[in-house]
Amino acid sequence: MTVADPREFFALFGAERRPDPYPHYRRWRESRPVAVLAEGMFAVSGLAEATQVLRDPAFGHPEPEYLDPADRLPDQPVDESGRVVRSFLSLNPPDHTRLRRLVSKAFTPRMVEQLAPRIEEITAALVDRAPAEFDLMTALAKPLPVEVIAELLGVPLDDRERFAEWSRAMARALDPPFLQRPETLEPAVRARQSFVGYFRELAAQRRREPGDDLLSALVAVSDAGDVLSEGELLVTLTLLLIAGHETTTNLIGNGVLALLRGPDGLKPLGVDGEHAARAVEEVLRYDAPVQLTARTALRDTTLGELAVPVGSQAIILIGAANRDPAAGPAPETFDPAREQVRHLAFGQGIHFCLGAPLARLEARIAFRELARRRPGLALAGTPDWNPTTTLRGLSTLPVAH
Repeated sequence: MTVADPREFFALFGAERRPDPYPHYRRWRESRPVAVLAEGMFAVSGLAEATQVLRDPAFGHPEPEYLDPADRLPDQPVDESGRVVRSFLSLNPPDHTRLRRLVSKAFTPRMVEQLAPRIEEITAALVDRAPAEFDLMTALAKPLPVEVIAELLGVPLDDRERFAEWSRAMARALDPPFLQRPETLEPAVRARQSFVGYFRELAAQRRREPGDDLLSALVAVSDAGDVLSEGELLVTLTLLLIAGHETTTNLIGNGVLALLRGPDGLKPLGVDGEHAARAVEEVLRYDAPVQLTARTALRDTTLGELAVPVGSQAIILIGAANRDPAAGPAPETFDPAREQVRHLAFGQGIHFCLGAPLARLEARIAFRELARRRPGLALAGTPDWNPTTTLRGLSTLPVAH
């Protein structure tokens, strides 16, 4: 067990380290794969330890809080007893089990696979439309996922730009409190209010006139008579928006940057992009779109030699754990031909990302179409990073062909 100065931990996420935090992660992990930051708070950066926390039912999430009506934000979903309604991602069994089962019945692997031809069509059009020199984030990485999630949910075409703006604003507020910037909170609250109001109306419309889309399926889904309440539906849609849009944008951008910084550019993807799926897994390991997550001890437990009292919070540094030598040889090297890739980018255990198949599909098609249509793609300037830590991604990526 190591006791660490929390200021050293927070310094890992300074703006000056954003372009490449991994050498700093490595030094931290090598000296303290589990570190006590304060009473009731510890940081986990080793792969084995992070995997244990993510899989162990002794760790989960705090129970939803009760809010007095005077303290509620406008349009904040609460249940009949006044508890804040959270997505299943932030719940423990049995609430998590019930909600995830309901959402899974609507968001099926078959529904995702049926999207492949349309994703290919959108991707090809975006890549072909880009000029000889362009910003890959603006041209492909940002519009592709928002087009896909919007079509999946049945969002009208004219509304998709503000849909993307709400997503970006809410994503900026996902950093933990010690990394939060006050100027991001108010836009995030306004975006959430707009999003909830918009989808409350759209969901009512789908109840009256169901369509062939995920929103209609979620409105209608039931399990032995159980259905999603309006609040549960709205927070599920918020989760799908951010998880289905922002993280995939980051996966595509981080992956293309890693490939173009290599000696062979896009060549490892294959002439026809046939190795794209393998490259996607390596990007997820090497520069994960989600860098941090947290769990709370639901009972007294242990982590290695560390006694963990009930209520303690574990901050899991996914970006460090994914580069643990236990994950495989040469973990600091980006190797798109790596055969066996072990990573925590989609989590582990009961909270393993429900949208992982869609993210993999979109990134695989994006890489493949770039390999086919822009095989000589190269960096054309210095990329800029978003000012966030939990979600790690680029704001710009200048490239040329």
